[in-house]
Amino acid sequence: MTTLEFSYSLNKLSSSLKPFALKLTRDRDDANDLLQDTMVKAFTNRDKFTDGTNLKAWLYTIMKNTFITNYQRMVRRATFVDTTDNLHFINSTDSKIENGAYGSFAMDDITAAIDGLEEVYKVPFMMHFRGFKYHEIAEDLQIPIGTVKNRIHIARKLLKENLLVYRNLN
Repeated sequence: MTTLEFSYSLNKLSSSLKPFALKLTRDRDDANDLLQDTMVKAFTNRDKFTDGTNLKAWLYTIMKNTFITNYQRMVRRATFVDTTDNLHFINSTDSKIENGAYGSFAMDDITAAIDGLEEVYKVPFMMHFRGFKYHEIAEDLQIPIGTVKNRIHIARKLLKENLLVYRNLN
């Protein structure tokens, strides 16, 4: 295939490659860049193309590999590797030490608020908190799933009211 024939074939197939580029990049400008890079690579490597093989498949492969290479390059650029020693933290006076008393008080209040709930609300709420799905709770308690959802909602609402003092504290 002559250079002119190869160039004509590339030009003819470029329109069919554009949707694939859009699918890969999900951005019109990036897709145009990828298409252009693919065409440049295909033209500069035309001597590697074997006559009689599928030119379209060859172009799709070049585009996919170009996209993967560009993506890997972008990920490497975005990765920050700190190679410095962390010796500057040894004598730092900016560190804070908390004794956890506030967390202990808050946990005591949360536990008391949960214990203060009526059993019909507390049991489904605690089961959901422990990771049970709504349908598992409904099956275990032998009540409709809508009732389970309602009771958990009411329990959350009551707990918000009882723990209102913690709302704006950080």
